[in-house]
Amino acid sequence: MDVYCLQHVPYESPGKIRDWAIARGHDFRVVRLYCDEPLPDAQEFDLLVVMGGPMSVQDGAQYSWLLPEKRLIGRCLADGKFALGVCLGSQILAEVLGARVYRNRWKEIGWFPVERCFPEDSALFRSFPRWLSVFQWHGDTFDLPPETTHLAKSEACSIQAFEHAYALGLQFHLEVTEDGVADLVRECGSEIDSGPYEQSPTQILAAADHFASCTSLLTEILDTVEKRIAYSGSFAT
Repeated sequence: MDVYCLQHVPYESPGKIRDWAIARGHDFRVVRLYCDEPLPDAQEFDLLVVMGGPMSVQDGAQYSWLLPEKRLIGRCLADGKFALGVCLGSQILAEVLGARVYRNRWKEIGWFPVERCFPEDSALFRSFPRWLSVFQWHGDTFDLPPETTHLAKSEACSIQAFEHAYALGLQFHLEVTEDGVADLVRECGSEIDSGPYEQSPTQILAAADHFASCTSLLTEILDTVEKRIAYSGSFAT
């Protein structure tokens, strides 16, 4: 399987997503948009991964790659290719699918619980527990896109995850490694204020016990995506 990953900044890497792809023997390629690397054609991949970043979906004037990226994602979904969006990636997916993206009332920065709220027959979130502590770093949110299923929520943000026929949007980070979290704290720690859903750098870096459960869940989700793509040649059923 050919997997392309769109990376917006050097310190928000695919982390455990890359590890999963390599372990499964897939061809995994990273497009570093912050280095102006060219976007692939939608026919070049089976799975598209869209990572996070500090920019907004409305920042097209500052980032020349943002509008072409949205067009690629739209083409991907139209062709029945699966897209996984993480944090900013989920916000871009939501906008492409017709939802409004806007500033959330609260920032979420650190390790916080999200609650499952999906139908029991959701294939992608079959193993998601009722509650799970996940890593968050975002200030924007979005409305639930049309023709999607609401999968998870938190106290601070009502839409934490959604599923579309050819997409999964995750506002939170299951892919993070300890090094990845440390990179975010180093590069973006100045964003931390005193909000009710913002942890200190010390609290964030001390939460090593959450990584294993996040990696396990991410692996199950990606394995499900892989099986569907292998069965149908795309994510369409």
